[in-house]
Amino acid sequence: MADYIHELRQLVGHRPLILTTAAGALLNAQQEVLLQERTGYNDWCFPGGYMEYGERIVATLKREFKEDAGLAVAPVRLLHIFDGDCFKYPNGDEVQCITHFYLVRQTGGHLLRQQTTETSAVRYFPLTALPPFFNQQSEKMAQAVCDYVNHRSR
Repeated sequence: MADYIHELRQLVGHRPLILTTAAGALLNAQQEVLLQERTGYNDWCFPGGYMEYGERIVATLKREFKEDAGLAVAPVRLLHIFDGDCFKYPNGDEVQCITHFYLVRQTGGHLLRQQTTETSAVRYFPLTALPPFFNQQSEKMAQAVCDYVNHRSR
């Protein structure tokens, strides 16, 4: 079902779609967060992506993290569910993403070293020096990570 969204777009064109996504925040020992630079956009986001038909949300999280960053991960805790953010891609596709955003831990794999169709680079960033984000939802995710780290350190 890897072409699920492509098939939908063939039927509805650029009309708005409500899509479910999963993304994760991986912190290293220095409390830096791993981000993905999106191919063709020159901005950053958390590894994650769209759920395929019949897939479970944690399976989506694991699959997308592996595709986007090269790492196997396991969810530690659900940080937030984002449900009101709409976005229009440069090609005109409109989406409202219902995103399950997790704190994750690495269980295997190696950081991507080569560019893929979706990832130009992956890199850890200090929470105090984050790069430009892909969209408003990614900015909200970064705030959720900061809130989690700040609350945990109290």
